[in-house]
Amino acid sequence: MTKARSLIALCALLLAVLAVPGPARADNPIVQTIYTADPAPLVHDGRVYLYTGRDEDGSTYFTMKEWRVWSSADMVNWTDHGSPLNLASFSWASDNAWAGQAVERNGKFYWYVPMKVRATGRMAIGVAVADSPTGPFRDALGRPLADTNEIDPTVFIDDDGQAYLYWGNPNLWYVKLNPDMISFSGSPAKIPLTTAGFGTRTGDANRPTLYEEGPWVYKRGGLYYLVYAAKCCSEFIAYSTAPGPLGPWTYRGTVMPTQGSSFTNHPGLIDFAGGSYFFYHNGALPGGGGYTRSVAVEKFSYRSDGTLPTITMTTAGAPQVGPLDPYTRQEAETIATESGVETEALSTGGRSVSFIDNGDWIKVKGVAFGTGASSFTARVASATSGGRIELRLGSSTGTLAGTCTVPGTGGWQTFTDVTCPVTASGTQDLYLRFTGGSGSLFNVDRWQFTRAGTSTPPPTTTPPPAGSGCTAAFRVTGTWSGGFQAEVTVTAGSGAVTGWRVGWTLASGQTVSQVWNGSLTTSGTSVTVGNASYNGGLAPGASATFGLLATGSPSTPALSCATA
Repeated sequence: MTKARSLIALCALLLAVLAVPGPARADNPIVQTIYTADPAPLVHDGRVYLYTGRDEDGSTYFTMKEWRVWSSADMVNWTDHGSPLNLASFSWASDNAWAGQAVERNGKFYWYVPMKVRATGRMAIGVAVADSPTGPFRDALGRPLADTNEIDPTVFIDDDGQAYLYWGNPNLWYVKLNPDMISFSGSPAKIPLTTAGFGTRTGDANRPTLYEEGPWVYKRGGLYYLVYAAKCCSEFIAYSTAPGPLGPWTYRGTVMPTQGSSFTNHPGLIDFAGGSYFFYHNGALPGGGGYTRSVAVEKFSYRSDGTLPTITMTTAGAPQVGPLDPYTRQEAETIATESGVETEALSTGGRSVSFIDNGDWIKVKGVAFGTGASSFTARVASATSGGRIELRLGSSTGTLAGTCTVPGTGGWQTFTDVTCPVTASGTQDLYLRFTGGSGSLFNVDRWQFTRAGTSTPPPTTTPPPAGSGCTAAFRVTGTWSGGFQAEVTVTAGSGAVTGWRVGWTLASGQTVSQVWNGSLTTSGTSVTVGNASYNGGLAPGASATFGLLATGSPSTPALSCATA
């Protein structure tokens, strides 16, 4: 679903308009800028990270070339982290970037994904690894982990530390992973597909049970659950339970009946913030169908005996888990619903909202303005003459809380800050409505409100470098009980740099648990973060940003910045 900044691409878009997503209003599907499929949620450090595949626009088959990552702290506003893994990440793969799942172990994130092997044409399971839930991920082996010519891996770590990898269509395979998570002993084995364990299918002598594909395994209350797509086609979601991770399995019935406009479905279940959530896909976006799918989510409750209820697809989706704080930095690509916009990668890391045309908008749900906001600041860029950001409450045509004018900045990734006065209070849905001339107007990287009666404190920075040095600015972007999230922006001085490192001393009770877009080293209370392989080179005046998660109370440290 790609808009273009040229007349030729615009004509192509008009020709394909019936086959691509258009404006959407409901909270489900939860991703509306592109087609997504095969959801695999992961709860980590107070956020839900959602790993999906991507269906290409206008597909007439399962044409999938990359995997995507999204995250949310409230189940309704989802941040787009782009594609940290694709077919090109695996030198041995040719196509079919299909359904996978990620898991965390010992501070590393392992993403198990199926692909076609270029040399043999068979489907095999690969594994990628990263230091952050949002990547970047890299091929952990340089070869397939398992090759049975089948698909749809799911991974589960039991209470005793033993990890299991399951996959398969038409069979159901498993291996016991070694502690390194990228190897196993022996050979893959099959779980017996019995009618007692997986229900009875009629009309297909070659497939006597209902099990089809897309397994999802987890444990709850001492009981093991295996949820899966059943009886193609069209599929429904069924489940079985067992006293152990390998069975014996007992068929329990339907979780989600056949519905929606996709003939496939794919489950993912988690517990988060005191609730239980069921992820799936359908074809609900405009132009959607069996090969152009969209991920959605529903909240549910287990029955008193631990069985799963029957869950129905809705357009409302899950309720919000707590309001959004507008007085901390928010990424513009954090979206509940939208009309017309897309996202693109930033040269410094992260993403921005882009391809913004007149009348496009973004909805951010449940924004807690409290007693009132006085101003709004956005980081924007435009290679044309810019436009305006209208801040509206309740709907895209609702009460106008303020308007920021966006100037031309000389480039789509040449960013500057714009600020405008606003009047907003209470908890309301916020709409950023974009207006201006014809064609693409501007990009938006991030935004933040200032509370009435206060001013936004400037970030702490190191003194400006005399020559080709660097400065570093620290900003707290989120807090919770016992921890906080922050970002550090490194800016080159008057000369280009080929690498950088930032250092500071932790306050009492603080520890840094995770860093992304950088390499972490700690020694006692001293912290050093060096550049990642892809963001060390900075032109004069250019910036790169890394993020971190820390325990303890937030504070703004004095930073040192040195070039490599």
